[in-house]
Amino acid sequence: MQFRTTGLLLLGAIALPTSAAAQTTPAPLAITRTLVATTKLPTVTDVPLHFKAVSITLQPDEKSGVSAANGILYQMSGSTEVTLNGEAKMFSAGEGLFIAGGKTAALRAGGGAPSTFLLFFLVPTVDLGRAVETAPATVRELYRTANPIPDLESGGYDLNLTRVTFPAQMPANLPHHRSGAALYYIISGIGANTVDGKTEARGPGSLIYEPYALVHQWGNPGNDPLIFLAFNINPEGVAAVLPGPAAKKQ
Repeated sequence: MQFRTTGLLLLGAIALPTSAAAQTTPAPLAITRTLVATTKLPTVTDVPLHFKAVSITLQPDEKSGVSAANGILYQMSGSTEVTLNGEAKMFSAGEGLFIAGGKTAALRAGGGAPSTFLLFFLVPTVDLGRAVETAPATVRELYRTANPIPDLESGGYDLNLTRVTFPAQMPANLPHHRSGAALYYIISGIGANTVDGKTEARGPGSLIYEPYALVHQWGNPGNDPLIFLAFNINPEGVAAVLPGPAAKKQ
């Protein structure tokens, strides 16, 4: 099972004040990134792969199970006891774990309130339509890529789910692209997503797919934090996000 770590990325350096005016300069805005779960995949090119996301709800004390392709569970509300590889752990809102393809995770909702969680999968094309959970779970498919994820290369990849917080009034970051691909799910706040010079508002429940060559920007013009999940794959040893446009694949 994977446990969370939290890191803080400062957008710019804080200079020591040299005058009274400098002392009133606000500190740079900061992005907070919390790694929910991560794993390494030895290859992603054996078969065509898609992103898929589903939402699952269990009533208090209900039991279910999950068996599918490589994926990450994220607890949205309530609590769920997950038994995997003979080890049981109770997950609360904001926590999650990686479930390897071919493994079966037994799920039991906590008492007192329904349990709702998200499952993000990296699914072979042939398994896109296969159910991943057992009754009596209430399942809602949120997203699947229409075509296989393009531009994946031979070699190892990192697969992870990260919760990202943009503070209020954060300007758009510089144009960038993914070294692999990512699927975003917005938890709260309203983000400004710019692609090809066009900016669109993205609110709670939105899912945004970012393949390799998509040059884009994100900002938060609102008065509340923007919080989203990034389900990401990137080549091992390569940064998940790279500046500017993507290089053409050979």
